[in-house]
Amino acid sequence: MRFSMGVFCFQGGDMGKTCSFFGHRKIEITERLKRKLDIQIEFLIEEKGVDTFLFGSRSQFDDLCHERVTLLQAKYSHIKRIAYVCGSEYACMEDEREELERITRTVTKWDIKYKAYDGVRKSERLCCAGRASYVERNQDMINASDYCVFYEDPYYLASKRSGTRLALEYAYQKKRGGKDITIINLYEENQ
Repeated sequence: MRFSMGVFCFQGGDMGKTCSFFGHRKIEITERLKRKLDIQIEFLIEEKGVDTFLFGSRSQFDDLCHERVTLLQAKYSHIKRIAYVCGSEYACMEDEREELERITRTVTKWDIKYKAYDGVRKSERLCCAGRASYVERNQDMINASDYCVFYEDPYYLASKRSGTRLALEYAYQKKRGGKDITIINLYEENQ
């Protein structure tokens, strides 16, 4: 069970390069995928100057990416984790995490671990987007990114259009339109 609370608007500032993550709600998490993700993230930090990582919500791939970036913060203390939230979503700030976990344990007797972030972005246009808010949030993330790391399986929900597929198509559309963006699909690299 995961809960998020608290809002802090991240103002940006002197950021280097930015990377966002997009993937399916359910994926097979393997040690090989974790290693490939760690290598990719470290390459982006060390070789490409990425210092800001953007996260959506609602997928195992997002959760995995958040976990890997959080672990790498011990080595790269300058990197930031920014939550992009939609509608009524909130994100737990890193400096609130331990206290929120303590309160939750006291009140519910559950040992819940919160995902914590270094900042939160919330687009005003998302407040009125309704069901399309996740699609628009993903587009905002892509527009704000220099690098987009996907885990898009072309056979996932083959009969339907997934949010990840829509985001990947949007990223390619932006690239064809002249946006300087690098698109990486770890699903292809994981096969």
